[in-house]
Amino acid sequence: MPDTSSLNADALPEDAPYIADTTRWVERAVIGLNLCPFARAPHVQGKLRMRVSHARDTDALLDDLCGELQSLNALTPEACETGLLIHPFVLTDFLDYNDFLDVADAALQTLGLEGVWQVASFHPDYQFADSSPDDITNFSNRSPWPTLHLLREASVERAMESMSDTDAIYRNNIATLERLGHAGWQALWRDDKKG
Repeated sequence: MPDTSSLNADALPEDAPYIADTTRWVERAVIGLNLCPFARAPHVQGKLRMRVSHARDTDALLDDLCGELQSLNALTPEACETGLLIHPFVLTDFLDYNDFLDVADAALQTLGLEGVWQVASFHPDYQFADSSPDDITNFSNRSPWPTLHLLREASVERAMESMSDTDAIYRNNIATLERLGHAGWQALWRDDKKG
């Protein structure tokens, strides 16, 4: 288990369940299924920062997003490579969440961080355009809570340069999830069920 205590030391006690759920998802789905081949290193090295937003509306979430972007930007890549802003109380509807991504991109511009950071999207009801809600391929972006993934552009570029065929990630994810199926996806979480 990586030591993320220093990056997440100031998390509130009530944030623990959301951070635990998200850590389990990162370890079992994102890394465990190799949905993102670049996720393992920051997690294992303790360079993944997780924050829980207690925002109840989009204005408050935007404030939290801007604050988190500024906090992450103040850290060196050696201290923190990437961040997850988990927001369980707002944008639980996927279409509303999807609309907010434009607001998030505008915030990057306003803060002068466009080209320095980017926002990737994860949501419990994530749905790719032209897919049905129960399409297993949607699960590549399904997180336990609505989450904004904040990535350093330089890290993304470095990762992309290390791969000759970046589209292979998408193709591999489809193949992995289709092989796994809905029952296999559910089985990833089974040992957490008690009762």
